[in-house]
Amino acid sequence: MGWAISQRIRSASWLAVLFVCFAGVSASGARAESPAVYMQRVQNELMYAQRQGGISAYANVLRRHMDVPNIGLTALGPHARTLPKADRPAYYNGMINFIAKYAATQGPKYIVTSAVVTGQGPGDAGGTNVDSHITLSDGSGYDIRWLVMKTKEGYKVRDAQVVGFWMTTFLDDLFQNYITENGNNPRALVLALSR
Repeated sequence: MGWAISQRIRSASWLAVLFVCFAGVSASGARAESPAVYMQRVQNELMYAQRQGGISAYANVLRRHMDVPNIGLTALGPHARTLPKADRPAYYNGMINFIAKYAATQGPKYIVTSAVVTGQGPGDAGGTNVDSHITLSDGSGYDIRWLVMKTKEGYKVRDAQVVGFWMTTFLDDLFQNYITENGNNPRALVLALSR
């Protein structure tokens, strides 16, 4: 059973990491839609990126929708204060490319045929939980809960929960462990992400 849960998390993780990192849809049209409608639109864009394949297809979607500052700085944990503001654009760009590379590599293994919003309700931190059901080409499926935040420009996706685990926790652990293993220097992470 542990293996099945681990496999399910792994199969869902690439898509969830992408969804976790969506931010700031443009002001046009976003204000009139609900969080559920917004999330359905974002899921459709991701499925299109998966069909296109390649890093740039995913990176383009991420750049349009990613809550870069919130997720990026949170992922650094206590190291965020030691990353110079001048290095943040390179860090944010590296984070986008890192996630896009991961999605481009893992996406073909887990073809999504359907991503359907099934409901929405109150979420943490003043956000809205949007629930979705994902169906893969092999017929298997899983549920994801997105934490969507309202902004002046529209909405941003702050996090995604897959099989009971919030995905930003994985990103936080990954980035903070890398920094710790490299002399507590966040610039080491910026350099690694830029490769």
